[in-house]
Amino acid sequence: MEFISKTLVDKGWSGDIKYCAKTSNGEKYLLRITPFEKSANREKMFLMQKEVEKLGVPMCRPIEFGTCDEGVYVIQTWIDGFDAEEHIPRLPLSDQYKYGLMAGKHLKKIHSIPAPSQQSEWEARFNKKIDRKIKMYEDSPLKYEGGEAFLEYINANRHLLKNRPQSYQHGDYHIGNMMIEEGELVIIDFDRFDFGDPWEEFNRIVWCAQVSTKFASGMVDGYFDGNVPYKFWQLLALYISSNTLSSLPWAIPFGAKEIEIMQKQGKDILSWYDNMKNVIPNWYTGN
Repeated sequence: MEFISKTLVDKGWSGDIKYCAKTSNGEKYLLRITPFEKSANREKMFLMQKEVEKLGVPMCRPIEFGTCDEGVYVIQTWIDGFDAEEHIPRLPLSDQYKYGLMAGKHLKKIHSIPAPSQQSEWEARFNKKIDRKIKMYEDSPLKYEGGEAFLEYINANRHLLKNRPQSYQHGDYHIGNMMIEEGELVIIDFDRFDFGDPWEEFNRIVWCAQVSTKFASGMVDGYFDGNVPYKFWQLLALYISSNTLSSLPWAIPFGAKEIEIMQKQGKDILSWYDNMKNVIPNWYTGN
């Protein structure tokens, strides 16, 4: 595809160089360039996006994959809309909930793509991840006030990981990776895709709940069609506890602002879950 102009898009954490690229007939596309040394999974990402597109999920559709002097590139459709994270909190609560329902239904479709048959068993895989995150937290110079509640909940509930199913995962599914285009909720940024327990994908719902509790509630209800199993809440608390432990040491190299964000998030989570005593967070309103 030939472009006549490229404008840098300075957003996101992926490390990719992103451009809004225009063709001679005025059409806009998202051009993502990944350096060769970080490009191992980019063709797979492109092919998996093709699979998601077949399901009818509104998304940044994959158009072309190839190599260039700077690395590998992916061309995707340009989403000409609003950032959901900024736009949704301004809407009436009923509309915030409706967009949450959309997010949940889109995610259910994404999870209909099965994991590869040779995928290693989830319980052993995730327990290794938990052990790594606990060590990161214990070795960290910073701690959450009341953070021992996360450790206690994890150690009391690891058994829930046994025999969990696995599917394709978007990898970073939250309101910050969504846009609103002509009233539709559109999913972007599939670059952290993985395969694992589909319910683990909800571990980033904390970002949604901090922006809009109605959106977060709608996302759960949309996914489960309003019939949320109790085991989901138990596992979600486990996944959020594990993720939160590593978030604080992760933030340290990025400086005071990121540390403050993660400290606040840890405090919010402990408040939502009454120090991990209640597995249904208090932001959940039900359908």
